Amino acid sequence: MEWAGLMRAFGLFFATAVAELVGCYLPLLWLSGKGGIWLLLPAALSLMIFVWLLTLHPAASGRVYATYGSIYIATALGWLWLVDGIAPTWTDVAGVALALCGAGIIAMGQRHV
Repeated sequence: MEWAGLMRAFGLFFATAVAELVGCYLPLLWLSGKGGIWLLLPAALSLMIFVWLLTLHPAASGRVYATYGSIYIATALGWLWLVDGIAPTWTDVAGVALALCGAGIIAMGQRHV
């Protein structure tokens, strides 16, 4: 996969992760009393976008979802820091690094030489 394709795939994974996080975070705000019931409308829209974005991924396979999972982990910890104001610990960073390395190994193992 060339660099442009790799960056396009990464961008799609990242957008999918953000849509999933927003779709789950807004109902949490409502359920915890930190926001109104109206938050359920943008949450539902975000989850619909999440599902639509999943259809744009290269293939519905375990390898694609494993790669998405690692990007989701990294995005969720970024969300924890930027939205919730909780700085990641060294174990968070190490876990993200391991997840991304694992996804890289899975992706690189599928290259046809």
